[in-house]
Amino acid sequence: MPAPVDRRLVRESRAARSHLGAAAALGVCETGLILAEAILLATVVARAAMHGAGVAALSGELIALGVVLVARAVVRGGFELSGLVGATRVMSELRGRLVDHVIVRAPGQRAPEVRTGDLAAAAVQGVEALEAYFAGYLPQLMLASIVPAAVLVVVAISDPITAVILAITVPIVIVFMTLVGRGTQAAAARRLGALSLLSSHFLDVVRGLATLRAYRRERVQETVLADVGERYRRETMATLRIAFLSALVLELCAMLGTAVVAATIGVQLVGGHLSLQAGLLVLLLAPELYGPLRSVGQQFHASADGTAAADRIFEALEAPVPVAASASAVSAPDPREAPVVLHGVNFAYPGRPGEVLRAIDLELAPGTLTALVGRSGGGKSTLAALLMRLIDPSAGAITCGGRDLRELDLASWRGRLAWVPQNPTIFAGTVAENITLGAVGRVAARVDEAVRTAGLQELVAELPEGLDTVIGEGGRRLSAGQRQRIALARAFVRDASLLILDEPTSHLDAVTAAAVGEAIERVARGRTTLMIVHHEHVARRADRIVHLRDGRVTAGPASTAMSLVAA
Repeated sequence: MPAPVDRRLVRESRAARSHLGAAAALGVCETGLILAEAILLATVVARAAMHGAGVAALSGELIALGVVLVARAVVRGGFELSGLVGATRVMSELRGRLVDHVIVRAPGQRAPEVRTGDLAAAAVQGVEALEAYFAGYLPQLMLASIVPAAVLVVVAISDPITAVILAITVPIVIVFMTLVGRGTQAAAARRLGALSLLSSHFLDVVRGLATLRAYRRERVQETVLADVGERYRRETMATLRIAFLSALVLELCAMLGTAVVAATIGVQLVGGHLSLQAGLLVLLLAPELYGPLRSVGQQFHASADGTAAADRIFEALEAPVPVAASASAVSAPDPREAPVVLHGVNFAYPGRPGEVLRAIDLELAPGTLTALVGRSGGGKSTLAALLMRLIDPSAGAITCGGRDLRELDLASWRGRLAWVPQNPTIFAGTVAENITLGAVGRVAARVDEAVRTAGLQELVAELPEGLDTVIGEGGRRLSAGQRQRIALARAFVRDASLLILDEPTSHLDAVTAAAVGEAIERVARGRTTLMIVHHEHVARRADRIVHLRDGRVTAGPASTAMSLVAA
């Protein structure tokens, strides 16, 4: 089979290396027990048939045979258990690396050609499919590397003629496995591609259900999903046909090889050129030689989806991340006490012409509210992403208390921040759980204060179970203004030093926007705050107004009061 072991999985996974070591050790034990079982069984049968030995005379061999059988069952159980444990550890490690790479180090910064459905399929079905690879295929591959060699050595000592026959048939089996394996890999890759397409398209449809319904296009999507599903069915059936063909070929080769060996042994026994004990030993070992090879072929088909998914997984892991980790990271200063300053910051997105931000010089003074005003697509959210270290500047530097953010510990810096996006995500859970999301330590006492500060008293009072009411998917639906207030309450409970608000009132009516604006003023008090808005009159009384035009900033008028006037 092509590429019998994915070297990247073994090289880059510590759990995979220890798993292979355990499989090799148990494989050696099982090989010894296979040989001992065949030798003892051949001895017992030969002595009973040729010399008429009874149970009493064979008691030693029978007891030894029983011990070997029990030991083989125990080793086999340990062999399979180690495979499952190793597979679980490898899968957990890979998922952890995917989460760290895609979510922690590069949240929301995927390359344009990488689809969410592809990542979801790789992280869920793809990693899950690797269980068959590590729990089944790799252990059997270890056995297939050890058992045939040991069997050939023992058979060569007992009957060199049969050993030559077996040595000729083994490469034939391997050649057929390789030929069928090539087709399996190609079919598995096509099947995974169809699954990724189905996942991506279904996710897009679910996200856009309201829009599709509004434009009466839901029936069209039913047809598209049916076509994509049919493609996935065809690729799955093609993979199964190859698997059945492989099983037929391998079973046929093993059956013919065993039949030739049996005929050769019979001829030699009739001619008196081979003892009964040696003949029985060879006949018992022949199936043991082909058994691991057949199992490898079967397990290869079962693990083909996992090896195909490994390409997608490592493609995601090897993609460059927009945030560089510092080798000697230091704890982050407190933005409440030290200014956050952008010095000549430039930024350009890979694959896009021109720079989004050019020579940005901006200071966020401790404890002040700065409003960043600009048109959509002008780079305001990019500037916020730079402050949160979701991306790093192409040129220039961002400092806090004179320390470049790239020198700071990433977790420590993000622990100083709170972000209120334009469309906050409400997770399935209680109101209290959503408010305390991301907070650490003892925060229960701050929830009531956060509810008052964010203006959530009326909402909590009208809910049937108050703060314990389930909201989000599968629970009570909230209005846009209520979601914004919950996001503000999160920021308050988190007690972040730097608060970043991205278009907090853009989709709200005037009354709701005014209420949310008052909540923002209360939550922002005592924090360094950057508020991103479209229009200057939304935050005309901020401590400072900064305009972003053509990727550059210009300062606007400052004011003494820190309040928010809703649009």
